Amino acid sequence: MQSFRNHRIDRRRFSIGSAAAFAAVPFMPGINLAAQDASPAAFEGGEDQLEIFSWWTAGSEAAGLEELFNAFSATAPDVEIVNAAVAGGAGSNAQAALQTRLQGGDPPDSWQSHPGEELLARYVEPGFCEPITYLWDEEGWNDAIPEGLAEQSTIDGEKYLIPVGVHRGNVMFYNRQVLEDNGVEIGDSISVDDFFAACDTLQGADVTPLALGSIDGFEAPHMFECILAATLGPESYNGLWTGEVGWDSEEVTSAIETFARALDYVNEDHPALTWDGAMEYVLDGSAAFTIMGDWAWGNVVLQEREDEFGYVAAPGTENAFITVVDGFTLPVNAPHPMNAEQWLRVVGSAEAQITFAPFKGCIPARTDVDTSQLNEYGQWSANDFANLPSLPSNAHGAAASPQFQSSISEAIVTFLVDKDVAMLQEALVFGAEDAGLGQ
Repeated sequence: MQSFRNHRIDRRRFSIGSAAAFAAVPFMPGINLAAQDASPAAFEGGEDQLEIFSWWTAGSEAAGLEELFNAFSATAPDVEIVNAAVAGGAGSNAQAALQTRLQGGDPPDSWQSHPGEELLARYVEPGFCEPITYLWDEEGWNDAIPEGLAEQSTIDGEKYLIPVGVHRGNVMFYNRQVLEDNGVEIGDSISVDDFFAACDTLQGADVTPLALGSIDGFEAPHMFECILAATLGPESYNGLWTGEVGWDSEEVTSAIETFARALDYVNEDHPALTWDGAMEYVLDGSAAFTIMGDWAWGNVVLQEREDEFGYVAAPGTENAFITVVDGFTLPVNAPHPMNAEQWLRVVGSAEAQITFAPFKGCIPARTDVDTSQLNEYGQWSANDFANLPSLPSNAHGAAASPQFQSSISEAIVTFLVDKDVAMLQEALVFGAEDAGLGQ
């Protein structure tokens, strides 16, 4: 083991980026059509176990994770994989459990993280992660991962994460039969006004227009950031997270008012539902729409019911792509360092990512995969990723510090009850000031 650590530490590393490189990037290159076989070769590590920590426990997420496990096992068949996934809280339960382990000196061999602010504040600044710049060089990831994702994975010139998939956060899914039965038509995009008109029609027919699950605390902030993007547009939306646009602006007021109106159309039991519970309402025809990241489409794929459901950019956001990026890290003092490194090589490969993507509902993080191998949804998402401004997600850790993210979530929990527009905006302004974003 000592020789392995010396081998890793002595590698030549490349300095790419700057101290500010972890910040959200307005544009990212897209996915091209050049296919490469970058799957790792068979591996002899001499270690008998690999522990992977994540919060992927729901149906499609668990299926996607299993595909990554299968890809690793193909290179190391004698290694036992320990799935240390922690359910609930949209990752908050897992992150709390992981912090306890990391602070106690008991890391898994790798864990799931979003790039950007979450990676910086939770894992790199406290000293829990090893740089993996050498892997980026050896595996050719600098040529395969879009520049924007590379920069969000880079802190002080070192890479700390390999992205494995890119989700679109601003998607609205719908039940085709429910809409057809009620005379509602959806085109290639839908405006906010047309969305509310459809909701009025559905509500008048005693159909729940919009399914929401808010039990885990991230779902309503997720919907709110989609409304912010629709109301402010890509440039001003990005400005909210850098301090260039004030949270006290009239545009934010308008977004909160739109959010309040949207909540008039949701199911009353949303405090008791998770995001996949809300998606299940759409799947069983109890509701017409749900606004969620495209991991929800993975549930459709898992049930093999793609023909029954449709998707469109969340109302008013057809000109933007809110990115939610998943990746994996290398811990300091990994229990099985050779297997941990091999895990990163595998999940960073084109072969693993193209297999993982349909189950997870995402597109590969690599640009050198053949998008014709993706399902219809994946091709739609990949095309928009290639051609639209990419916006960071606050609800999923990239746009704001954990402190500001928590402030927003807490304020929205209160708003779900009182729908007090002025009070929510005041809380957002105070949260931004506390996070150093005051005007």
